[in-house]
Amino acid sequence: MWLAKPVAFDYGGRRRSRARVPRWLVLLLGGALAGVGTVIYVQERVLPPRLSTDASAQLKNAFDQADTERTRLKAELEQTTRKLEATLAEKKAQTTELTNSRSAVERLRDDLAAVVATLPPDPRGGQGSQVEVRAARFASSGGMLAYDVVLTRAGGSNTRPLPGVLQLMVTGASPQKPETTVALKPIALSMGTHEVLRGSLPLPEGFRPQQTTVQVLDKPAGKVLGMRLMLVR
Repeated sequence: MWLAKPVAFDYGGRRRSRARVPRWLVLLLGGALAGVGTVIYVQERVLPPRLSTDASAQLKNAFDQADTERTRLKAELEQTTRKLEATLAEKKAQTTELTNSRSAVERLRDDLAAVVATLPPDPRGGQGSQVEVRAARFASSGGMLAYDVVLTRAGGSNTRPLPGVLQLMVTGASPQKPETTVALKPIALSMGTHEVLRGSLPLPEGFRPQQTTVQVLDKPAGKVLGMRLMLVR
């Protein structure tokens, strides 16, 4: 007779332990939760409050307007800078031109002084006159007397301005008188070392000038500072 083999049971053995969550996973989840919490805390407590959609749109519009204004101001600044540079360049050119003109005037003055120095002396210059009539030219045309008169100070060293008037006494013939003398309008002057006077003065109607007495006076009808008689062409 076949007998079943007895089955042996081990009652003293250890039971299999339950599955545990890995420690690294716990640390990872804890760090993630801590990080999320930190971000939320910083956003809610530390950082400025987040803008709403409307506030963000307003901020963007304000930025766009400010950027447009900045662009406009930059363009205006560039235009103003170009204008300023052009003005400075023009001023520099004008300054250079003025300097050159002044230099030319000074050369002309020196040339004129040299020419005046070569003119014959006034025949009356040695008779106590303060002003010498070095040269004069008169021409009559169309009822006008054109004149060119060159005057110098006696001695030529005094450069202080000498005020006075140039008085022209014209002798000639008129329809009423065969010979008469008329006084033309006095011409104000202020002399340095020399003076050149050019111009024209009206004559009486029908007057035919023959000669002119050039008088330099300290004032109208005043003291005679110099005098010379010249013919009229």
